[in-house]
Amino acid sequence: MGSVVHSYYNGANRLQDQAVEFKGRTQLSFQEISQGVVSLSLLNARLSDSGEYRCIIVDSHQGATGDVILQVAVLYTQPQLTVFYQSRDEIILQCKSKGGYPEAEITWQEVNGNQLKYSEQTAHLRTSEGTFEVQSNLSIRVQENTGLCCTVTLKVLQSHAKVCEKILVPQGDQIKKEEEEVLLQAESDRKGKSLQEFLEHLKMEKYQAKKLTLSNVLEINPEILRDGNCQALGEIPWHFLRKVMALNMMARSTRLGPAAPEDEEEQDTGNNVIPFEKIDSNVCANPLDVLCAVLCCSDRFLQREILFKMSMCQFALPLLLPALDTPKCMLMLWAMRDIVRKWTPHNLAESRGFREESLVLTSVPTVSFVRLGRCSLSKSKILNKVLSPPQQQHDFFIHQDMESGNVPRDIAEGLVEISWYFPGGRESSDPFQEPIAVINLRGDIECHRLQFSFLAEVSSAVFIFADCISEREYELLSSLKESTKYYFILNNQSGNSSETLGSLNTLTSLLKLSKSQLLVKDKTSNKAEFVKRLQSIIGNILSFSHKQVNMEDMAVIARELGIQVDEDCEECQHANACIEEITGEIKDVAEYKREMLKLQGDTWKNLAKVEKELCRMKKQMDVPPEKYKSQLQEKLLKLRTEQNNCDFSEGLIKFLDGTGNLPQMEKHYFLKGIKFRLDHITRCNLSTLRNLYKEKCQATDNPQQLAKVDQLFSASSLGVEHFMRELGQFYEAEQSMFKEGKMTESERKYTNLPGIAADLMLDGFPMELIDGDASNIPLQWVTDVLTELHAKLGGRSKMLVLTVLGVQSTGKSTLLNTMFGLQFAVSSGRCTRGAFMSLIKVAETLRPELGYDFILVIDTEGLKAPELAKLEDSYEHDNKLATLVVGLSDITIVNMAMENATEMKDILQIVVHAFLRMEETGHKPNCQFVHQNVSDVSAHEQNMRDRKHLLEHLNEMTKAAARMEKQPKELTFSDIMDYNLEEHNWYIPGLWHGVPPMAPVNMGYSERVSKLKKYLLQYTRSRSPNRNLKDIPQFIEWVKSLWNGVKHENFIFSFRNSLVAEAYNQLCLRYSEWEWELRKEMHLWICDQETAIQNQLPNELNLNHLKLETHSKLLCGEKRILECLEKYFESGVKNLHLIEKYREDFIKSTKGLKNELECYLFSKCEEAIVIQKGRHKIDNIQAKYRKTIEGKVVSLLEDCRNRNSRLSNMDLETEFETMWSNTLFSLDFSPSKQLQIHQDMQKQLKQSMSTRGSAINQMLQKAGPLMNCGIKSFTIRKEHFNFSRTKARDELFIHNCRTNTEKLVISLKDKCCSYVEEKVNSKVDYDETYCRELIHIIDERLKKEEVEQLCTSYSFEVDLKLHILGHAAHAFQKMHDDFIKENDPIQRLEKFKPQYFSIFRDLYLEKDASQQRARDFCEQCLKPALLDYVKNRLGIKIMDDILGNGQSIEYSSRTFFQFYLLKKLLEEMDFDNYVKYINNYEDFVKSEIWKDILYHYKKKEDLEALEKEILSIIIKKITEVLKNSRDERESTISDFVANFCRELQSDLVICKDSLEMILFQNTANIKQFSEDIEVFLSVLELNLSSEFKAVNTEKKLSVLQIKPQDELFRKVFGCGKQCPFCKVPCEAGGMAHKEHFASIHRPQGLAKLRDLSTERLEYSLCSSDVVSNAEFRHRDAEGKYHPYKDYHRYYPDWRIQPDSSIEASDYWKFVFKEFNHQFARKYKAKPADLPENWGKITKEQALESMKGVFNMK
Repeated sequence: MGSVVHSYYNGANRLQDQAVEFKGRTQLSFQEISQGVVSLSLLNARLSDSGEYRCIIVDSHQGATGDVILQVAVLYTQPQLTVFYQSRDEIILQCKSKGGYPEAEITWQEVNGNQLKYSEQTAHLRTSEGTFEVQSNLSIRVQENTGLCCTVTLKVLQSHAKVCEKILVPQGDQIKKEEEEVLLQAESDRKGKSLQEFLEHLKMEKYQAKKLTLSNVLEINPEILRDGNCQALGEIPWHFLRKVMALNMMARSTRLGPAAPEDEEEQDTGNNVIPFEKIDSNVCANPLDVLCAVLCCSDRFLQREILFKMSMCQFALPLLLPALDTPKCMLMLWAMRDIVRKWTPHNLAESRGFREESLVLTSVPTVSFVRLGRCSLSKSKILNKVLSPPQQQHDFFIHQDMESGNVPRDIAEGLVEISWYFPGGRESSDPFQEPIAVINLRGDIECHRLQFSFLAEVSSAVFIFADCISEREYELLSSLKESTKYYFILNNQSGNSSETLGSLNTLTSLLKLSKSQLLVKDKTSNKAEFVKRLQSIIGNILSFSHKQVNMEDMAVIARELGIQVDEDCEECQHANACIEEITGEIKDVAEYKREMLKLQGDTWKNLAKVEKELCRMKKQMDVPPEKYKSQLQEKLLKLRTEQNNCDFSEGLIKFLDGTGNLPQMEKHYFLKGIKFRLDHITRCNLSTLRNLYKEKCQATDNPQQLAKVDQLFSASSLGVEHFMRELGQFYEAEQSMFKEGKMTESERKYTNLPGIAADLMLDGFPMELIDGDASNIPLQWVTDVLTELHAKLGGRSKMLVLTVLGVQSTGKSTLLNTMFGLQFAVSSGRCTRGAFMSLIKVAETLRPELGYDFILVIDTEGLKAPELAKLEDSYEHDNKLATLVVGLSDITIVNMAMENATEMKDILQIVVHAFLRMEETGHKPNCQFVHQNVSDVSAHEQNMRDRKHLLEHLNEMTKAAARMEKQPKELTFSDIMDYNLEEHNWYIPGLWHGVPPMAPVNMGYSERVSKLKKYLLQYTRSRSPNRNLKDIPQFIEWVKSLWNGVKHENFIFSFRNSLVAEAYNQLCLRYSEWEWELRKEMHLWICDQETAIQNQLPNELNLNHLKLETHSKLLCGEKRILECLEKYFESGVKNLHLIEKYREDFIKSTKGLKNELECYLFSKCEEAIVIQKGRHKIDNIQAKYRKTIEGKVVSLLEDCRNRNSRLSNMDLETEFETMWSNTLFSLDFSPSKQLQIHQDMQKQLKQSMSTRGSAINQMLQKAGPLMNCGIKSFTIRKEHFNFSRTKARDELFIHNCRTNTEKLVISLKDKCCSYVEEKVNSKVDYDETYCRELIHIIDERLKKEEVEQLCTSYSFEVDLKLHILGHAAHAFQKMHDDFIKENDPIQRLEKFKPQYFSIFRDLYLEKDASQQRARDFCEQCLKPALLDYVKNRLGIKIMDDILGNGQSIEYSSRTFFQFYLLKKLLEEMDFDNYVKYINNYEDFVKSEIWKDILYHYKKKEDLEALEKEILSIIIKKITEVLKNSRDERESTISDFVANFCRELQSDLVICKDSLEMILFQNTANIKQFSEDIEVFLSVLELNLSSEFKAVNTEKKLSVLQIKPQDELFRKVFGCGKQCPFCKVPCEAGGMAHKEHFASIHRPQGLAKLRDLSTERLEYSLCSSDVVSNAEFRHRDAEGKYHPYKDYHRYYPDWRIQPDSSIEASDYWKFVFKEFNHQFARKYKAKPADLPENWGKITKEQALESMKGVFNMK
């Protein structure tokens, strides 16, 4: 879309978006609006106004557009016709006209109108004013006098300007006189391509209108990764830009690379043995043309950067740019403002002083060099020798002997270049002792009189190069002014010396020339002597010239001459006015900062100290940790309130206007301009301070005075970063007030500030990450700026983070600037302080390859800074900085100066510590070692041994660092970072090629840095598929957590940010899914196996086979989980590398899960077989009795049938009763033996403890019968403990032991009760293994370390076992009695008596009993089996239903479950629930899960639906079996039933007694019987569904085989470990984790801890204690106190991390303050004396803090 010319809407002109070039020149006319016509007037038309314009009219109903082409044209002057006599009969006619636009055509005619066709094509020359000069030559032979005309035609205006001349036949004396003029004029008039043609030639035409920007050039694109030279002309400009940005001296190389050789046959070249090589413009371009083209296609800011980089390469800079796309030539003042030079003038040489000044403000004598006419001497080549110090030859100016320097210039004619010489204070080697500016005009001064006039005005002397001075040249020179001194340099080889000397003699008096102002260079002249002479003359000019000008002076002269100045545009002028308003007030920098930038003074530094003290608590003294933290928080709030009460200073308001309210272009001018002005002010201040410091050093030895001056150095530094820092502080202060509720959203004023800062980052300006003055990160400010940046990037912000570390002043910033073309500060007398970050865009085409959208480059302050060396914690400062930047980076460049081995060792030690800490977080950045100042070409090969030694050294450092960081494992350097000995070491030469200030950048430096950049991009591309880079939100989390770690001075065991937490939670969630899938599979499998076991005969049962199958299945399951785990870690899910260290925990947990399930399944199989064998014995006995009964029934049936009379129903019943009684009386029943369970269990208890000593045996003897135990509740007595003397006096220890023992008893009792209940519900007979298992459960628990530390006695163990076994004995006795009763033979026979009678009666009456038998089969055989089937599978179905529900995320991981519980507790605010949660966590969790399940199925229909679903599956299978059985050809009902049972033996257990009853005397038709079963099966399904409805949910859940409440508990309860201080439960995933951790800890008083001296509840949090000076008493330390900081020594399996923020523990603080008095009453203590600020915490804040901690926002 084009530029906006004029906008009008809503009844007014809207010109805020109007393009700059149209400002003040447009107006609308509405005179004909009624006819739908609106006119636009464009005033003061310019040539650049030509083009296509579009009018767009839109109203509420419709829109219309119209296009018009505007052609600006200017009439040409009247043509001039000149006649040159070439020979006797040949003349050359030249027709010229100028001042017109656009290009015109020249045609030739005779006087009579006949066209002449043999003229040259019209040549067009663009003048400085932007108009054209046209010219055409006609060569013609004339025999007689004639008349000829030339016509200049401007087609646009249909203008024809004509001139005619009478041509006379030439005489001989005229020819010689005119011959030379023809040749010289022809040469001076030779013009190349137009700008448009040349840009098309270089494929740059599209950038003429839409200029190239700096971001276009710095963008990481595929070209960077390509090798070789330019292969096409279109690549040349980009080659120049890339090279100059990389400070490469080959930037001016514009020749294309050699093409591939072709096999061509030799061709005959005639007599030419050596063919003439002609310059081909298709394979090269003049470097000056390329420079002009690039500058014309670049915006002002890219121009500025190009000239800055060129100055570092010591290239001559364009001073006046030809009028290529502007009406007049342009002075490049603004483009040079970034350039700063240091030098040592003659008067400071002895004192070794120096001056540092902006180039544009440096006033120096200026000498100009120009050419008049033709000159065979190379002016530029001579200038290079003049400016080059001895032995340091450098090509400042392009000359014809350089590569492509001899290519004819197309657009660079009229270019004026400038270079400077700055002395280094070395008299012997400095050609000039004072600075000097040297200007060089490209082209003949006759064609560029405007430029020549400018040079004459600004120069102390002008040197004119010429081969000869003819009459034409004399005319020009005679018009020169006397104010400037002119020197003539003549080449005495042209053969026109007589005419030249004549002209000079005339000029001598006119220009007052002396002999010394004439230099003649002939064949005999020595080049070196000639240069020396020229240097001597210039030196004299320096000595005697009082005319010194700077660039700003030149701009004044340029404006007077009508030359444009690049910073005269409206945007720049407006920006400069804004800058002047700010900087005009700055007299004293330190005073200005105190007055205008108040927030970042002592207040900000105090804030930083308080923030760090909140984390480190080093000055806590005897104040309780939480009270001390509360005091610090109040202090922090007070400081923030002070800040918030401040108003913007005038300077800051103006700065904000400049950055936030100006249009985009003006804002850029403003920022560039204010940086220049502030740097200039800083330099002036620092220069004064250096002189003052030097005077103080010489005058006094008082260190205090020197220290005061020393402090002024940092106070006198002022840059854009200070203003941005101030804005950040205002924003943070307001944000603090808003968080504290002291301000509403509508009252906030600074919410737009992060957006302004984000825009600056997008525009390429570095942003301060770490404030170097306060050594602090304004975290809220940085977070919100980066968040805004992420939003402005549309969420596409995947970044490669690259950082650099190294000693101060070793060129880190220069390295980054050279590598990426960035703008990190490297001058202004200031080293980098803190850390700055800059964003580099990656081209869209390269993003998929590299895997990131941007490169974020972080430049850091130097390590081992001298100003910090005196501080005690300077090493810690460096260590923290290194840890922070290494933690943030994906690639860290370690910059080292090889000459200082000691410094290198110190740096490496710091770096190794930083990398080691990152290894613990799962972050493993790449490291590149850059060894600077190593220029030897064999450095890499020669230093192989050194690199080996370096790696050995690094390995030793790593091991030492691991010991210091308390790392238990053996580590090498490659374990903690991505490092390759051969590829990741770079040897880079020094920056300068020679001795500054005139040394250019070393090309070896540039090339090696470019190679490093290319390698890094290729390296990241190769790692892209496996690399998980951060986007901005993730980067923010890393900044937060790393900074939190740095502030706490605790990196290793406490590092866990939200990214790690999120990745860990996701892994736990997935692992939980895999674990449940395996558990579910094995639950279903064991259900099938138990069913199959019950359907088999004892001799068919093979326990070993089942164990092998179990083992095989579990191995497959284990393998499947491990494969899932492996795939997950290879899946590319974000941030997996951060949790790599937890992989082993989950592998161990998987193996533990397999072992746990194996034990469970083995026991279930074994138990099922034992039960089946016992049942089979009973069934065999019962079968004998049943056969006897059945025989009697058959005998009675026969007897009754044989009687003569028909028996009535009454008679049949009487006969049956008699038979039944007689038969039962005759059977020999042997009653089952009644066991005394308590006696058996007491016997087993004594046996298990028989080896424990006589004391225990005596206790067991005195205990009495077991049947009397377990009736009353268990009471802990004094004799249950065995305290040492020291511990016996420790009331707190005794209290804790008693409390924990009570919890142990409750936990053990619950576990044993669950086991007993499970056995009782199985409805089997008691087995002595049950008692052994109970004793094993108790023993295992009592052996655990935490139980052993309770100091319990043998008496406790005996009493506890007696209590638990006594309680179990009563339950087992009842179970045993019920089993005997249930399996009593008579009882079982009596149960079937009605059926036997029914069969007897039906057979006697000869009824068709098929339907009745089918009904009985369904009711008595299938119904119980189906109920068991549903019961066995309903638990699993419920689990799947709950876990598959989207609302049940709380069960997906232990962390989620904790969040869910705490959130629910907060919502309910029930004190009793909090007490249960804190003191009986296990019971509380079970209770909550039970409630949750009941709530989930509060609608009974939901649970019934699951039952019906299970039932329908098995009913469908039974139906299919029935249908299939009809096709079988079974001969009897028995065969049919046997086949039916066989098909369903893995699904249903059909009671054999009931089955035998169905088969007894059953002669039904098989098909009919099957169909009848199918009919009654449908009825049964309906009946069962009705029965399901009749049973309440709680009862159903209590009898399930797989209890969902137990499975859910197992999922979320975890290892059950609790924090040793506050008793918060562990949240770690899996069961085999190495360390326990919790997201949030709570005040220890909630876990009943109190101050023994005051009896008040303790309110300290262990997450605060571990960073404080507080102490705790360890139970094994004889009551001694130990620092909380050393807790890991005593509790190595716990990781207690400090609170991540001030608000992190607000949840429990809120709970404690709400229920302080209730907890005190409950625990029989006094209420805690809580800090005042706890009372301000609201419920909403508590919830928000918890969301933050659990990463649930």
